[in-house]
Amino acid sequence: MSKKRLLSIVATVSVALAGAAAALLPMTASNAAEACVAAYNNSAVYTGTQRASYNGHNWTAKWWTQGETPSTGGSGVWADNGACGGGGGGTTPPPPGGNCNYPNWAAGQFYAAGSIVKYTNGNYYRAKYENPGYDPVISTWFWEVFNCSGGGNPTTPPPGNGSGNFPVSEAQFNQMFPNRIGFYSYSGLIDAIKKFPSFTTTGSDTVKKQEAAAFLANINHESGGLVYVEEINQANWPLYCDRSQSYGCPAGQSAYHGRGPIQLSWNFNYKAAGDALGIDLLNNPDRVKNESSVAYQTAVWYWMTQRGPGSMTPHDAMVNSRGFGETIRSINGSLECNGGNPAQVQSRVDAYNRFTSILGVSPGGNLYC
Repeated sequence: MSKKRLLSIVATVSVALAGAAAALLPMTASNAAEACVAAYNNSAVYTGTQRASYNGHNWTAKWWTQGETPSTGGSGVWADNGACGGGGGGTTPPPPGGNCNYPNWAAGQFYAAGSIVKYTNGNYYRAKYENPGYDPVISTWFWEVFNCSGGGNPTTPPPGNGSGNFPVSEAQFNQMFPNRIGFYSYSGLIDAIKKFPSFTTTGSDTVKKQEAAAFLANINHESGGLVYVEEINQANWPLYCDRSQSYGCPAGQSAYHGRGPIQLSWNFNYKAAGDALGIDLLNNPDRVKNESSVAYQTAVWYWMTQRGPGSMTPHDAMVNSRGFGETIRSINGSLECNGGNPAQVQSRVDAYNRFTSILGVSPGGNLYC
């Protein structure tokens, strides 16, 4: 299993958790019923700590969800905050007026909480928390869809990924990974990619399939064919704690070893991935090995947002025709590229060629790094 040197970026964010924690407390008989918040919308996307009212109760989403109706004892996605009444009455207040003359979103630009931007899909987003320019359709914990009069239809979910948009069927997935363990389920992958609307949905059908094959070939190599959930060499585990970070290593010295299909490692990467996904991975790194969707989410997060030792994200490498070799450089280029470990590179290329064959698409050029 290769050691992971995922990008050493540190995202400094300010997260207001006190209100969210209070929202998770059930109502008691001694408390007066609070006002109903906005009514639950079956087609809307909710992220962790967002609230909705349904059947006379307020509810708080524990994590990302869409189409899962609040129900005590159901899927466990929603926390029941207790009975509600009056106040908002379960209706959404009208959005602020205006003609939607908000600036275009710019990657890397700092946004204070409450900032409103126009995204490339034509929709508007408001920053729920300050952030250093995270992508609104990827880092949905930091952003929410914003409605304003006179500007398109922001309430319509942006085009992007879902179970019907991934260009690899479950049968093809099983053919690619005949020895995979049950943890790495196809359904877990489909659930994870819903957070990343541009993943395998950009460009021609050929490019979409090539990107899917490239992603799967790389996680195939990193996880031994979707067999390993944790890094095998336990002697390396204490190496992945950078105590120079302001937040340290609260989960323990050996807690940030490689986990998941792309072997997320180092405390700063657990922090960055968790911040982007709306999951506290710094204090709970084992979620990557215990929850299939979370494991896949960290892999797709890296694929979509991180350059690693390369010059671009793996996603950009595929949609901009830089070739499969450039994805290797972004994932493990410092150890494998430029003749560093040709056998490892060949292993990735062999898997990519096999997967593109299964999908019935040419692998394209620039396969090596």
